[in-house]
Amino acid sequence: MSERKKFRIQRSLGIELPGLGKPGALEKRNYPPGQHGRLQKRRITQFGAQLYEKQKLLFHYGLREEQLRRFVRKAKSLNASNWMESLIGLLERRLDNVVFRLGFARSIAGARQLVSHGHIFVNGRRQTIGSMVLRIGERVHLSERAKQMTAVQSARENPRLDLPSYLQFDNPATKESGMILAFPGVGHVPFEFSAAQVAEYYAKRGV
Repeated sequence: MSERKKFRIQRSLGIELPGLGKPGALEKRNYPPGQHGRLQKRRITQFGAQLYEKQKLLFHYGLREEQLRRFVRKAKSLNASNWMESLIGLLERRLDNVVFRLGFARSIAGARQLVSHGHIFVNGRRQTIGSMVLRIGERVHLSERAKQMTAVQSARENPRLDLPSYLQFDNPATKESGMILAFPGVGHVPFEFSAAQVAEYYAKRGV
């Protein structure tokens, strides 16, 4: 996805999504894209508001609709009474997201590429599937080759986000590996969104 398209998505939703990488989407044009974006005052329906909140998750985590639906179904099977907490717990513990939140990549797409190219190890074993969901206590570290990559070095020197409380570096001085300490929840989503609107969106669609 091009930087221009990423910026258009964020302008359309009216919010910066850290998972898309480069900040600044709203700095110069904090209005929707398009010919009449600056003048446009949109009346958002209830469905539109629910859709916006769902789209934030979809684009930030870099998922397709059916992928997100599968995670919703899984979350409901784990915790029917508060499945949104379980949903975010699953999304935040995806390997590509953990690599991103550890600061090894500037975007979730970049983190997914590191994983797919074999540059990420979990508990000492090379992993190539970014969608795998990690468990508490599992450790993630970079390959020796990845440590020398310019993009990785740049990301580590200037991480897109602060380290969340559910993660911990094994050595804060080197920041080459980290561990999952606890289950993340809605409060760990790194942008404003309404969990209730997302829950309502999927409830009305029988997911």
